[in-house]
Order: sequence, then structure tokens, then C-alpha cells
Amino acid sequence: MSILIKDSLIVTQDDKRRIIRGDVYIEDDRLIEIGKINVEAEFVLKRRIVLPGLINMHTHLPMTLLRGYGDDLPLEEWLTTRIWPIEARLKAKHIAIGTKLAFMEMVATGTTCCNDMYFFEDVIAEEAKKFGMRCYAGFSIIDFDTPEMKKDLLLPECEKFIRKWNKDDLVTPVVAPHATYTCSPETLEKTAELAGKYDCFIHIHCSETRHEVYDVLARYGVRPLEQIKKYGLLGRKTMLAHCGWITKEEVKEIARSGACVIHNPVSNMKLATGGFTPLPELFEANATVTLGTDGAASNNKLDMFETMKFAALIHKHHRWDASVVKAQEAMDMATVNAAEFLGLNAGRIEEGKKADIVCIDAKQPNLLPLHNVVSHLVYAASALNVSDVIINGKMIYHERKFLNIDEEKVYDEVEKAAEELVNLREQ
Repeated sequence: MSILIKDSLIVTQDDKRRIIRGDVYIEDDRLIEIGKINVEAEFVLKRRIVLPGLINMHTHLPMTLLRGYGDDLPLEEWLTTRIWPIEARLKAKHIAIGTKLAFMEMVATGTTCCNDMYFFEDVIAEEAKKFGMRCYAGFSIIDFDTPEMKKDLLLPECEKFIRKWNKDDLVTPVVAPHATYTCSPETLEKTAELAGKYDCFIHIHCSETRHEVYDVLARYGVRPLEQIKKYGLLGRKTMLAHCGWITKEEVKEIARSGACVIHNPVSNMKLATGGFTPLPELFEANATVTLGTDGAASNNKLDMFETMKFAALIHKHHRWDASVVKAQEAMDMATVNAAEFLGLNAGRIEEGKKADIVCIDAKQPNLLPLHNVVSHLVYAASALNVSDVIINGKMIYHERKFLNIDEEKVYDEVEKAAEELVNLREQ
């Protein structure tokens, strides 16, 4: 496939964070040329804002089916009376439907790559491949039976999953122990060994709530991060979701380890977790920080434009300092920081990079006048501005229409699946 984007404003996210007026030419899966270009192409777009695809580093894709189910409840009540009873009834068909809906929402809001953690992860990986979504697929490990299988099968099945997807161009297998309060020391240790055997990324919840921190401290005598480190999980391929209740010393430990922190501002506020991922301290320590939406049950959106904005605003408000997290820093967390940590040859608009690109229609009321394009992308843009999305060089979303999926069919499937799950739960 060939794509030519003409006369556009290019947010390169290169080392100098240059903004360029020009053309972008894509062929197969790569950015071939940037400049003044006159070639034939299958798709020709004009006068766009062009930016690297946004990367959602923490989500639970099929939870789109639980969007709005049990809102405005305290976290423990929300989990025990709403989420867990429904999740216990999930089947592979529900996972497939919820995942397709999640991919549609993410693409329509400018996301080209996601980092998932859930059950039935092989079903999710298959859906990613069919849809054309770049997905880091986290196979959940937990000390309970899951809707998919008995707990004793999780580690051996995870290994099979890794072997199946280890060399795929779109799907990357990830080992995902749920958290230190749901995984025993033995489980954590075995998970670390499995990830090390295949040099896989590890994706784990860490210090999301005060309750979690003190529960783990009471049970094991250490805080969650120390538990993660103690059993061999903390390192250059570790992704720590949330970190809202970490200390200054833990910030330094994370930076030294080379691990990545994933900030989920919208979910944390909605669930009233109370803590804020300490971005200024993490930046000062030169730790890698990225952004995630969390699942649609606790957000209730998978919109990374909204997440960028909230990531900046929370800390400005909390620290009484309007300059504490700048628009450029929010944009970096959602693009180049994530891509570089993942070793993904994307996250920048540069020749030779993978063509994971989002195009914005600049002639929209909320984006004019265009004084500062990065500021607008973080503080003013919304899903309504996304016109085209390219993943791995393929046009997935063009002129606000999906090219590879029957939207109405998916919407019908979603309504039926949601009704079925709720009726089963209430029987």
C-alpha cells in the first residue's frame, strides 16, 4: 500500500521536536520520504496535522463491554459487586466482541498501539491480527482460577502463548502477573523466570491504591515495588501500571532499574485512588514515564487525547504550578517515550520508521487559530478531529470511516453480548 500526505503540518517528535510543513510518503510498512514529494499513491491526503500514532500503555481491552456498569461506587464495592461477578461469566465470544469494540474506539481516537492485560489473551491477539492493530498482548497470571482456565494452567499456557506469537509483526506477547497482592511470591518468581527465558516484557499493577500498599506491607513486610524487585521482576523490560503511591526512594529505584511507569490519570481519578503518579520526581530522576487509559470500565473511555490532557492538568492543579507538566511532555509520554521503551521503531515521523501515523483535520473550530500545534493536540484536540489512522503502513481509518470492519455488525454484537452478560449476572 502507498499513501501520500500532502501540504501538511508534521509533528515529527524527533530529537529536536521539529514541526515541519511538507509532505509524507509511505510505502508498505515504512515512512519512505518527508519533504516536497510528487509521486502516485493509492491514498492521497491533503492539509492534515500529522503526528505519530498514540500508544496506550495500559488497558484491559474487553472491558469495553462493562463500560458504565456500576459507576460511582467505592473501588472495593465496584470490584466485588459489579466487575468480578460479570468477569466470571466471560467467554471467548465476549472477549472477541469487546476487543473489536476497543480497537475501533482506540483507532478512532488516534491510538495505533496498545499494551493490554487480560484473560483469553490469545483471542485478543487473534483479533488484533485480524483488525490490523499493533498490540502488546499481556497474558494475565493470577493466583485464582480465571474465566478461561484453572490457575495451575496459567503459566504453562502463557509459555505456549509466547511461543505462538513471539515473532509476529503486529502482536508481541507479554507476561502479565496481575499484582503483588494477587500473586504469591512463588507465582512472581516463576513468572520472572518465564519472562527471562523468552526475554519478554513484564506488565504488572504496582502501588495503585493506598489499600494495596498497606495490604502487601502487612502480608509480606515490604511494599509492592520491593516485592516486585525481590522476586526478579524489576528491570529494563518491566512496565509498572499506576505507581500512584510510590515514595521518593522508590522513584529512584525505578529509574535505576530502567523500568517504565505507566500513568493512568483518568482511571485513578474516577476510582478515587487518592494518589498521583509523581511525574515531576520521575522526570527529575530520568525515569521512563508513559500513559495509559486503563480499561473502559474504570475510565470510561480509551481516548489518549483525553489522557494526555488530564496527565498535564492533574499535576498542574495538585502542585499549584502551571508549568509542572508541559504539553510537550504529555505528548512525549504518549508517543516517543513509549515507543523507545518498547523498542518499537515508531513514535516519530522520520524516514525509515514504521508507518504508525495519525492525521488530524486542522480545519475544525476547536483547533483554530493554530498558535501552537503541540499545545492544541494536548489541550484542545479530541476524537472528533481524527480523520485518518495508519498502522504498519495500512490505512485502517480513512475520512472517519473504518476500511476493514463492518461497524454496524460490531455494534449489534456488542449490544447482544452486554445484555447477555448482565442477564446472566442477575439470574
